[in-house]
Amino acid sequence: MSLLHESKLTLRLALPLIIGQVSQMLLGVADSVMVGKLGVTELASLTFVNSIFWIPFVFGIGVLTCVSVLTSNARGAGDAQQARGSCRNGLYISLGTAACFLLIGLVSLPFLDRLGQPAAVVALSRPYLLVLMCSIVPGLASIALKNHADALDRPWPPFWIFLAGVAFNVWLNWVLIYGKWGAPEMGMMGAAWATLVSRILMFLAILFWLEKDRELQDWVPFTWFRKPTRGELLAHARIGVPASFQMLCEVAAFSAAGLMMGRFGEVSMAAHQIAMTCAGTAFMVPLGLSMALTVRAGAVTGSGETARLRGVVYSGWLLAGGFGALNALFFLVGGVFWARQFTTDLAVIQATAGLLSIVGVFQMFDSLQVASSSMLRGLHDTRVPALMGFVAYWLVGLPVAAWLSWHGPMAARGVWWGLATGLFIACVTLAPRLLHRLRKQELAIAVDAGL
Repeated sequence: MSLLHESKLTLRLALPLIIGQVSQMLLGVADSVMVGKLGVTELASLTFVNSIFWIPFVFGIGVLTCVSVLTSNARGAGDAQQARGSCRNGLYISLGTAACFLLIGLVSLPFLDRLGQPAAVVALSRPYLLVLMCSIVPGLASIALKNHADALDRPWPPFWIFLAGVAFNVWLNWVLIYGKWGAPEMGMMGAAWATLVSRILMFLAILFWLEKDRELQDWVPFTWFRKPTRGELLAHARIGVPASFQMLCEVAAFSAAGLMMGRFGEVSMAAHQIAMTCAGTAFMVPLGLSMALTVRAGAVTGSGETARLRGVVYSGWLLAGGFGALNALFFLVGGVFWARQFTTDLAVIQATAGLLSIVGVFQMFDSLQVASSSMLRGLHDTRVPALMGFVAYWLVGLPVAAWLSWHGPMAARGVWWGLATGLFIACVTLAPRLLHRLRKQELAIAVDAGL
């Protein structure tokens, strides 16, 4: 009954988060589908840019998990002042992080040709990357505010705002890429400008809602711009920086895999982009669940109800395993079908189907590892999981990917088998770590009770 009850509570919070994460991923899906109709070179350029862009973007997302953790702790403890500080400092951190990465992106533009990609791909990538890096500022700021609202158990309004942003982005893609409604035909650059405009509007919309929602008046900063204290920023950094490093290890490994694909030609790069888009979209389901699990673990810890943690953990694993099994079925059965939704090039379809079969294999590992890491984050355990992520993806996964693809007949498929290996290692190391922390919590309770 505890598992059923905790599963219901988690699903109630997770449902809008899952749909919201999938809708955000649809921004990239829309770009891939529409840019893919322009040609293989354009789709390969999109692959190259995304391999670069997602590294700083996911690092920023990881840093901002501190907002979810600290706001959920504050909600569990009934401390509105602490929650307001979490929101304000999270917004500061998002803007500062985004500004740093934007500057780094500007400096790195002249050096893209040194990454071993085809010349035609690099030529299309420079202006696209410039506009996309500008979108990181409103993108991370809106995520900081969304994390605050989610941790206050108000996930539905941000969900509708983000979903509307996705719909607007798809429409603006159509207008700017193909030159509709009197707009100039901008090709793949139209997708970049559509993403930037959409993210700006989403940030402004969620900020306006937080300011006007009467139920959240005590939980939203009274003054947005106030000098933060060193202790507040350090509290955020102790959670956010290791969490971002852990997420960065995984995403950077997939980005490095995208760069490896440059050795195998434009067809392999295009297939990799489609497979990444499909895998990333499916990953949004366990990711949305994991965000709910972070909030639930943080709220239970903040309220002092640590005896409920076992039910939260076991129900989280149960839900993650179920979602992973469903995702695996979609990819193992429908690889060719999904590939045909992106391109009509038979060579790309065949290559993509092969990669999606590997994606199907690692869905269970991926779902369980992200659930474990998120619940550890809710317990303020981020440093050791970050080290585990580095070992899994960079000391095991990528070396296996390089060996299988460069020294055997697997080629592009070997890269993805290496990624699957890294996810498996992460899964089988993070789960025991979570059990260890759970037992420590229960032992502490027993000691306090004098048992």
